[in-house]
Amino acid sequence: QVQLVESGGGLVQAGGSLRLSCAVSGGTFSRYGMGWFRQALGKERETVAGVRWSGHNPYYVDSVNGRFTISRDNAKNTVYLQMNNLKPEDTAVYYCAASVNGEVGSYVYWGQGTQVTVSS
Repeated sequence: QVQLVESGGGLVQAGGSLRLSCAVSGGTFSRYGMGWFRQALGKERETVAGVRWSGHNPYYVDSVNGRFTISRDNAKNTVYLQMNNLKPEDTAVYYCAASVNGEVGSYVYWGQGTQVTVSS
């Protein structure tokens, strides 16, 4: 059974940085497309970033482009989200997800989420 476990969330001041990790077990991580999502209180879930199995051509939602970086380490079965210059509007529960077709989108496995809170 595929499991995704996020970590690295916390409380940070505006302008600070955090790095989220998502460890994947029980499947073939190197073949998965991976994505990061977030959901703020009272709002819809939002796509933040995604990366194909190859690691090439990651995509980002406009609001985080230039501040966040998604990366993967296939040797560690882990995908990361480096978040710099954080803003209060980045406050949300962040989730990672896996797509078994290797592409971004059509995510079938999800983690439990990690809270990120950015204070002003």
